[in-house]
Amino acid sequence: MDDPREEEPFTEPEVSSLPPIPTLFTSWPPIRDELVTETSESQDETVRECIPFLNGSLGSFHDHNEHGLPRLARDKHIHFLHGTLEKMPAAFVGFDASRPWIIYWALTALSLLGEDIEPYRERVRQSLSSMQNTSGGFGGGHGQISHCAPSYAAVLSLALIGGSDCLELIDRKALWNWLGQLKQRDGGFRVCVDGEEDVRGGYCSMREKGDSRHSSTDFRSQTFEGGISGSPQTEAHGAYAFCALACLSILGPPSQIIPRYLDVPLLMSWLSARQYAPEGGFAGRTNKLVDGCYSHWSEHGGLRDKPSKYPDGYHTCYTLAGLSAAQHFVYYIEAVPDTESRVLKDAFQWASSPRWSLSGKQDPEITEVEDRLLPIHPIYVIPWPAVKDAASWYENKAGF
Repeated sequence: MDDPREEEPFTEPEVSSLPPIPTLFTSWPPIRDELVTETSESQDETVRECIPFLNGSLGSFHDHNEHGLPRLARDKHIHFLHGTLEKMPAAFVGFDASRPWIIYWALTALSLLGEDIEPYRERVRQSLSSMQNTSGGFGGGHGQISHCAPSYAAVLSLALIGGSDCLELIDRKALWNWLGQLKQRDGGFRVCVDGEEDVRGGYCSMREKGDSRHSSTDFRSQTFEGGISGSPQTEAHGAYAFCALACLSILGPPSQIIPRYLDVPLLMSWLSARQYAPEGGFAGRTNKLVDGCYSHWSEHGGLRDKPSKYPDGYHTCYTLAGLSAAQHFVYYIEAVPDTESRVLKDAFQWASSPRWSLSGKQDPEITEVEDRLLPIHPIYVIPWPAVKDAASWYENKAGF
């Protein structure tokens, strides 16, 4: 196979038009495995798609600010996201079991963009009400069995809308009892009754239930590479790493509890290795392709996996979440010594500051005002005000 670096010669653009990106991320890798496989061919094709966005050879394809950052097509993204909450074409029938997720992705992304989601209040409340089962929890669609994942998306969507009418909709007693049925003797959670047990079930259940007796399933899932797998002896994945770290951060101060159960240096090594050069994006697993949901692509209405893919609500939500995280400094505020009244309060000890306005040494202001997003909570993955409002509302409510 010919070296793809020789297939498409690169014409050096004027220096003034180049974004300030290291050469490592603007040219083909200096070392490449000579063994050609289907995987290596897919990798080469991805690199071929990404390099023009990074080395400036596309010219005026993107409108950049003076620091070389593409401007966010805010209005186009907002228009796209509103469209994902309207009637879907027939091809989306496969998403019938993901209705709460479609709502969550759109509401979260719109909120990050500063858009008012209040007009969706009644539609969201009615839609999710029909997906809640009397036995507890939410299904992925009408008449479907309860599952941790859509229950997680439904609860967060209702928290995003906020207000007594939405938060009261959640049958917390039934939800608590249902999640109790999912709890296993080894400390983990199944994702549904008689379903698989993995880290996702643990995180979603902790988010919905806040069970302080959750134990060791997440912590036995660290692999020899340093990443976190869904269950012991399986492949590590970035999403599972998030679930495990979020679980631990709900259970206690992260600086204390994470090192107690995980090899942090090994985990940091694995996480840092997920960013690829020259693409600049992140992959979820070793030897897999980069995906926009782990990083950021600025596009013409909606965000996508890779330049050749189509935009969708999922990638729009998580790439905007990634951009928000890059724009803000998120930190944990150490609380008072452990007391019974502080059980499971650590998830609410997080705070954030814009990177362009930190106290002390001020970071360079490289993001234009119109391209800035609201901060996103590192545990609950919704904007901060929704987390605070929902926590305050439930804290003031006695019992179920």
